[in-house]
Parts: sequence; C-alpha cells; structure tokens
Amino acid sequence: GLRERERVRDLFGRHVGREVAALAEKARPELGGEERHAAVIFVDIIGSTELVTTRPAAEVVELLNRFFDVVVDEVDNHHGLVNKFEGDAVLAVFGAPVSLDNAEAEALAAARAMARRLRTEVPECQAGIGVAAGQVVAGNVGAKERFEYTVIGEPVNEAARLCELSKKIDGNLVASSDTVESATESERAHWALGETVTLRGHSEPTRLATPVSTS
Repeated sequence: GLRERERVRDLFGRHVGREVAALAEKARPELGGEERHAAVIFVDIIGSTELVTTRPAAEVVELLNRFFDVVVDEVDNHHGLVNKFEGDAVLAVFGAPVSLDNAEAEALAAARAMARRLRTEVPECQAGIGVAAGQVVAGNVGAKERFEYTVIGEPVNEAARLCELSKKIDGNLVASSDTVESATESERAHWALGETVTLRGHSEPTRLATPVSTS
C-alpha cells in the first residue's frame, strides 16, 4: 500500500540521498554518467585507529553516529549530497545530481559550519576537512542489477589530499584557493589565501586557503 511505498522511498532515500532518490522516481535509473561542475568535501577522522582500539565498541559507534550526524546535517543544510561513507570518512558533493547557483559557496559554508560544530559537539573526535571544486563525472556506476550514484574526477582526489593535509594544520580545514576564488563574495570574506604546495600525486602546485575565523 501507500504506507509501504513511503517506507521504501524513505529507506531508499537514506541509502542514496534524497536528491538521487527523487531523480530515480522520475526516471528509470540507468548506467552512465555526465560531466558536471561540482564542489567536493572530504572529511576524515584524525586518529581513528586509536579511537577504535582504546574505547568499547558501543562507545565508538555512538561517537561515530554523533560525528556523522553533524556532517550529514550540514551537508543537507547547504544542499549537498553525502555520496559515500568510507569507514570513518565522508565524501560529500555539491552540484550533482542537482545543480546549484554556486556549488563552491555552499561547500565552503558547509565545511566551516561542520568544523565549528564538530569542535563543540563532538570534541572527542577531531577530523580533517578538505574542499575542492571543478569538473567531475557523476552518474550510476556498476552492473545492471547493482549500481550506485558515484562522483569521480580530479576534485574528489584533490579534496582527499587537502583533507590529509588539513590534519597537520591548525583548524583542520583546508580548501583550494581556486574553490574560494570561485565562491560568492560573502563566502570569500571568510577565507584567507595561504601558501602554495604540491599535493601528493599531483604535478601542478595548489594554493591553499583556510578560514579566517571559526565563525
């Protein structure tokens, strides 16, 4: 009946994200992708191995749930999609499957809010956050009977490398300067451009940007 369909729709939405679920309802999902302009956030817990080995399992799960609650909440608040949970890491995308007026501004604002809330609401669980943007390929990848909505491309790799780097710097949040410079004027005001580095696996240098404050 209707209630069962709504339950399945809700469950499906929790698995793939509300936007992907809504698109799947409108048209039969097919394998294949399209090029999109998107911004990407990669979030990863710092010292997760120690976290898991020094606390009871139930406590670890409760802590991870609180951590993911904050991350998912801020991604939702800024019109993004949590694309993947990878153990203790999260990949979120802004601008796919639904286009945004300024994906960079939404992702940067989400990252700042996330960092602030994690510090105050889940202080036992430090995390690194990286933000990048550019052209990605987004779509359903897999086999005919089992596939998932996937986003791949240079911004995904860059966000992961920036996240790695962010764990070593104060504030634990780093974006590429290109991402900040493409954001709205109001969002750019929250960021300061810094040094230029060559990220692991990259040949071209990347200029870094960090928040000017925790606000």
